[in-house]
Amino acid sequence: MPTVSYVNVFVDDLARAIEFYGTKLGLERKHVDLEHGYASFAAGPVSLGLAAVEGEHAALAGRLTGIGLAVEDLASEHARLVGLGVAFAMPPTRQPWGGFMALVTDPAGNTLYLDELAAAHPG
Repeated sequence: MPTVSYVNVFVDDLARAIEFYGTKLGLERKHVDLEHGYASFAAGPVSLGLAAVEGEHAALAGRLTGIGLAVEDLASEHARLVGLGVAFAMPPTRQPWGGFMALVTDPAGNTLYLDELAAAHPG
């Protein structure tokens, strides 16, 4: 059975995205190829790829991605990221299903989930 190895996020400015995902979110950089517009980061068992898009593909950047990033303490992570100037589409909010999550926006306008997984999966 296939397993998920990587997920790509489309960005309009690769250098700015590398700074956001690496420096601000703190993901470990695995690979950068500016010439071909691609970078990847370690994100647990799955790699998170950044693919630069322009021209006819530019509309792929700036969307809700459906990608969830797990954190131990969402309130603390939210405060840290706000201090770094990171935009949130939704602040940390208790969800009707029991989870505690926020929606964070990267510099290209892509929206990712930021989840405190222990809140969603007690015990």
